[in-house]
Amino acid sequence: MALILITGASDGLGRALAEDLAASGHRLLLHGRDARRLAEVAEATGGETFTADFSSLAEVRRLAARIAEAHDRLDVLVNNAGIGFHVEGTSRQLSADGHELRLAVNYLAPVLLTRELLGLLRRAAPSRVVNVASIGQQPIDFDDPQLERGYTDVAAYCRSKLALICHTRDLAEELEGSGVTVNSIHPATYMPTAMSRRSGMEVVDALEKGVAATRRLVDAPEPAEITGRYFDGEKEARASEEAYDPDYRRRLRELTRKMVADV
Repeated sequence: MALILITGASDGLGRALAEDLAASGHRLLLHGRDARRLAEVAEATGGETFTADFSSLAEVRRLAARIAEAHDRLDVLVNNAGIGFHVEGTSRQLSADGHELRLAVNYLAPVLLTRELLGLLRRAAPSRVVNVASIGQQPIDFDDPQLERGYTDVAAYCRSKLALICHTRDLAEELEGSGVTVNSIHPATYMPTAMSRRSGMEVVDALEKGVAATRRLVDAPEPAEITGRYFDGEKEARASEEAYDPDYRRRLRELTRKMVADV
């Protein structure tokens, strides 16, 4: 059975995915911010818990170090942790490192965590990285990457998710031939989770639909050789055009390196 790290495993899709995978005998590493809720998931799944606040890149690095100290390989990394949005909006917030909060948590944190765990993933190859993205996508304005002008929750969220899809494609190209595959997915639309409830939107899809679509990328045999793709549910789809624009992705890589290196 595979050793699988799920971030954001204390609630919603992450928790449901953990419970589904545990029922098949997979060994789980469970990340969350709330130790009490995480302990409940661990009791239900037998998983090993790791707490970290993804609004701090230092905590992301410490999380990766703790995992590397405890384990010498990792079969699957599911980057699921994230902050949603509210359609009526909230005030712009900053991470512990001074970055726009949704960009920090939904994009910079999983990028850094994946980079820090690449050694374990390479050692376990064939292995997989699954990035939970969204059908909601919007390009970053490189003249205002921190969204200091015209901020909305929705814009911040959509920018972070397209950035994660772009990173997925870049990393897949970098890891070609290594045995580590990297794919992104919009699991389902407005599932009955705390994130969806906070958004103010009506439920559209059942949680089970998102779990099934995500799990397919985690352990189904068919996607084992597929990498660098974006999926809408269980079907391969086309992301926003910027994901296929080499110049846009280059500028995003440069911005990302600077934002992570500055911390």
